[in-house]
Amino acid sequence: MPAERAVGFLGYGRFGQALAGLCREAGLQVRAFDPLARPPPDVAVGSVPELAAQAGTLFVAAPLDAMAQALEGLAPHVGPDHLVADVGSAKLAPAAAMERALGTRVPWVATHPLFGPASLLLGERPLRVVVCPGAQHPRAAARISELFRRLGCVVLERSAEAHDREMAQTHALVFFVAKGMLDAGVPLDATLAPPSFQRMARVVESIRHDAGHLYSALHRHNPFAAEARRRLMDALAAADRGLDTDRSAPGEAPTIPDLGAQSPALRETRALIDEADDAILELLARRAALSKQAHAAKAERGWMVADPARERQLLDARRARAAELGLDPDAVADIFSAILAFSRSLQR
Repeated sequence: MPAERAVGFLGYGRFGQALAGLCREAGLQVRAFDPLARPPPDVAVGSVPELAAQAGTLFVAAPLDAMAQALEGLAPHVGPDHLVADVGSAKLAPAAAMERALGTRVPWVATHPLFGPASLLLGERPLRVVVCPGAQHPRAAARISELFRRLGCVVLERSAEAHDREMAQTHALVFFVAKGMLDAGVPLDATLAPPSFQRMARVVESIRHDAGHLYSALHRHNPFAAEARRRLMDALAAADRGLDTDRSAPGEAPTIPDLGAQSPALRETRALIDEADDAILELLARRAALSKQAHAAKAERGWMVADPARERQLLDARRARAAELGLDPDAVADIFSAILAFSRSLQR
């Protein structure tokens, strides 16, 4: 087998094109076949057998409704030297379909990139991907994770069931709420909307623009989505009844449960975040002391507090380091711009 074969896409819709773009940016060859819409000539192949012959890793980027059929058509043309991965928003159903079609003969792994074409267009980072390792092909998860990291993604490992449970309470519910707001005619561009609503409106618009077609698939193919919807509807109904019968004192805040009380994992994570924030504050105090030393050294020579050339050099270096760490360079530059302003105020 050649050292590096092309990355193949069975299905070349909006997301397939977006992921293929990341592959090409990473210097990988891309081949694609889509029976409904022919890909561009520089990546298109004429058939599934041709796609399997040229590509070593194959992403099945078909809609969840068509996943099983796509895998059945692919199965006769792939073998042990291939790696097949889906990119669907639910994981139990695609994993079951890959097990039926590919079994132990062809390495396969279920994945879910947690980004879409709009996310890539806006330059949102980090790009996160969920990989669900399977017992039949333990090396497949490591291989696909290596590929995603090459594309600049952060990889999160979960079981298929854990993925679907969490997605039911997050991904599926936010689409559910967004559809409710749209169907109710909520004006997303209301002139008097406060910032809190404007943030919500941006989420709804992003969903409508990026992946409105996912709405039904997220709920039909995730076995935990119906339960999540019922819990939400019950909670909203109870909140509605509470408002009708509320006798609390004027100005008294409603009781909103702390999410940390419901999740030990979240409590632990919050504690670690608090520790990290405390460490950041200690470093800021240390930096402030160093800034005062720098001011004293400048004052001895009669130099100005501001040093634009030094600040540009520092911001460029911090941007580069942020990119190495998988952080958004622009966001990190904004943080250090604020730190520089803080240092200048100390020196003055």
